[in-house]
Amino acid sequence: MGVHRRRRFPEISECRTKGRSNHTVAADLDGTLLVSRSPFPYFLLVALEAGSLIRAFFLLASAPFVYFMYLFISESIAFHTVFFVTFAGLKIRDIELVSRSVLPNFYAEFVHPESWRVFNACGKRYVVTANPRITVEPFLKTFLGADKVIGTELEATESGRATGFVEKPGILIGERKRDAVLKKFGMNNLPDLGLGDTENDHDFMSLCKEAYMVPRVKCDPLPRNKLPSPAMLHEDGMVQRPKFLGALLTFLWLPIGFILSLLRIYTNITLPERIARYNYKLLGIKLLVKGHEWL
Repeated sequence: MGVHRRRRFPEISECRTKGRSNHTVAADLDGTLLVSRSPFPYFLLVALEAGSLIRAFFLLASAPFVYFMYLFISESIAFHTVFFVTFAGLKIRDIELVSRSVLPNFYAEFVHPESWRVFNACGKRYVVTANPRITVEPFLKTFLGADKVIGTELEATESGRATGFVEKPGILIGERKRDAVLKKFGMNNLPDLGLGDTENDHDFMSLCKEAYMVPRVKCDPLPRNKLPSPAMLHEDGMVQRPKFLGALLTFLWLPIGFILSLLRIYTNITLPERIARYNYKLLGIKLLVKGHEWL
């Protein structure tokens, strides 16, 4: 497989789209169809929305360890760690609900314009990803028009809860992506076009008749109104995709904010009104009376 990994592919900007209506495309997700290269924020969303604050905190705390594993030891072990912390014990139906109602809104903010130009031009669209199929399939099929999503399958108990492990052949990275494409298409009906962004994608891209790389250059995401079905904002959830530093600061602030809220409530109950107004200033409380600032 070393030959596949050393092969060089042209950049996606060189790919023509005319006459692709009868072609089949197989594309990676993170860094290819999406501008964002890290799936971690989406795992954090699942841990928070389908799980709890505690689960999200443990996933966030594991991030430095996972990043170290990804860079220096094993990408597979890093993914397995994230999968276990995120999904172990969650109900499959809760994961499906978050995948349908929450994640599409955040995925839609980071669609890569060049990848979408090529992906949308093809008649048959397949996505090959290391992400759990259950979490990305609703967005890819509904909002990007994918015909099939080939992703990692989560293992579940008979009671319908995720174990935190994955089904065979495991997490789809490197040669496993290649094997999954071969299993789906066979040697005589391989995709016309392959899209990827890292060397881990070269194995499955080498099977395609043509293949193009998405370069690691900064670009503006595709405007939402250019998607076939623009994602709708989930009113009860987060309005921005969580970033590591922002999420970490939020979790660190929670105990401080809780203590401060108790101080704001209980230190003012017994104080006379003329004294309480000065205490409001000390505790950062801004009081509005009939639309006007009182303090």
